[in-house]
Amino acid sequence: MSGHLLRAMFDAAVESAQPRTCLPPYLPPMPKGRTIVIGAGKASASMAQSLEAAWKGPLEGLVVTRYGHGAPCRDIEIVEAAHPVPDLAGRQAAGRILELVRGLGPDDLVIFLASGGGSALLTLPAPGLELEDKQTVSTALLRSGANIFEMNCVRKHLSAIKGGRLAAVAYPARVVTLAISDVPGDDPAVIASGPTVADPTTFSDARAILQKYGIGASSAVTALLKAADTETPKLGDPRLANSETFLIATPQMALEAAATTARAAGYMPVILGDSIEGEARHVAMVHAGIARQIAVHGQPALAPAVLLSGGETTVTVRGKGRGGRNAEFLLALAVALAGRPGIHAIAADTDGIDGTENNAGCILFPDSIARAAAEGANAKQLLEDNDGYGFFAAADGLIVSGPTLTNVNDFRAILINRTDSS
Repeated sequence: MSGHLLRAMFDAAVESAQPRTCLPPYLPPMPKGRTIVIGAGKASASMAQSLEAAWKGPLEGLVVTRYGHGAPCRDIEIVEAAHPVPDLAGRQAAGRILELVRGLGPDDLVIFLASGGGSALLTLPAPGLELEDKQTVSTALLRSGANIFEMNCVRKHLSAIKGGRLAAVAYPARVVTLAISDVPGDDPAVIASGPTVADPTTFSDARAILQKYGIGASSAVTALLKAADTETPKLGDPRLANSETFLIATPQMALEAAATTARAAGYMPVILGDSIEGEARHVAMVHAGIARQIAVHGQPALAPAVLLSGGETTVTVRGKGRGGRNAEFLLALAVALAGRPGIHAIAADTDGIDGTENNAGCILFPDSIARAAAEGANAKQLLEDNDGYGFFAAADGLIVSGPTLTNVNDFRAILINRTDSS
């Protein structure tokens, strides 16, 4: 019963962010001139497909999505590329997207479809850099424990297209960005690294982030960040005057959809937040403490209850195991709860892929540690090796959904049932 409810809440969260329902209400009027549709992210292909189905006039365009996340379109070209470390396909697509919006006039309309993953997929190195420079920095940032704001600050300042540069090239055309948010706080400047919005960060910020995490960069990257002579467009830049952004789906919307499912099943939902950040194992410790408080003291809600949260945790990789941040969170939660009866949990990425693995996330049962131990898997040792995938594979707790074609960041739910010991 608990396992089915956890999966039903995850499915409700994902469904709430499907482009076929959340995108059409935000479409702008048809322009006098051309309509160019461009986009980047794990949901961009399904967004393009939904736009085509609802649009009544002519259009053309190109979007880039992650391998395996494509959707058939009639007039919009779909290109698949690598994520989270960019590849040549993404670089070539980004170059073509920039050229598509060059030379447009005030009667033309650009619709930019932005979603999570767009930063890696829309990769066009700044002049003087090669793709390999960005690949090296991206890999180091992903392993460092840097949060999404820090990673995207660096990405913007190594790019010829991010941080408002795309909209600057499209000017004086009207630019309408339709965004599915996967970032804490839903800041449009962070979603896909904000190619169509003003960038509040600077070259100095990017240098400080690399220094903070001890990330060595190539001589070309170092020279570019030091020169700082082509800063990203800032608030008030006239080239951004015709650009506007609409958030069509957010993590909060997904949590509310899950809460509705929980109430229907007789559970009191407690939404802890839609933008929770921090090391995955540290966030897990806090969640475990709140779950125990409900089980023992009935605060801040009486059992049966469910804790819901979203956001994007980080993992500082020190081991050699497999698994994304959701597997890391849930394994740390398992260790903290130590098999406490009556508590079940799920942690999964709403895009259907946890990190670089084939699972969306994992599900935790009170006997998961015992199950894994029976297969020779030690929870604490695997946590130290950052091997959440290995633990939940042994405990039969992997969730494999395949690409969901949307992305509103991570989803976490912890069910606290009434037990005799509560």
